[in-house]
Amino acid sequence: METLNIQTTRLNIRQLKLSDLTDFHIYRSNPEVTKYQGFDVMTIEQAEQFINDNATKHFGNAGEWVQYGIENMETKQLIGDCAIKLDQYDTRIAEIGITISNFEQKKGFAKEVLLGILSFLFDKKEIHRVVEIVDAENIASVNLLKSTGFKQEGHFIENTFFKGKWGSEFQYAMLKREWDDRKQ
Repeated sequence: METLNIQTTRLNIRQLKLSDLTDFHIYRSNPEVTKYQGFDVMTIEQAEQFINDNATKHFGNAGEWVQYGIENMETKQLIGDCAIKLDQYDTRIAEIGITISNFEQKKGFAKEVLLGILSFLFDKKEIHRVVEIVDAENIASVNLLKSTGFKQEGHFIENTFFKGKWGSEFQYAMLKREWDDRKQ
């Protein structure tokens, strides 16, 4: 079992810990942060349960989402979390997701996290393909994916019912060879 730890210029992407509970709950209980997410606002009890459940999960288990904390190395505070799931049928394919606290948005952290995860998956783990599914109304995430070289592969119209209404999603993906070309 592998303990994931990715360091970028300003961030440490690592296992979530119970000591993260207060920071985790602050943004996970904010409706603006959860607006485009597959999860809804959390109570402090739900947040604690989530961190405890997640502690039993490890990178590399096919079909299992594993959530990681995003820690600001300067302040030592949790500023968000990200998730990686290896495909249930082919572990050379990964799906990812990123959540940044409303207090820490528009500072370039999401891009830094995304590039750190891609470097880990493509360069260290030799993953073939990384996918991200994003709400069609989440313009900030769409722009982030485009800016890092992801290509839109699909537009699913009213394919998911969540938070009381039908939502549409885009599927974006990047191949290892596209990542390698980007670094040239």
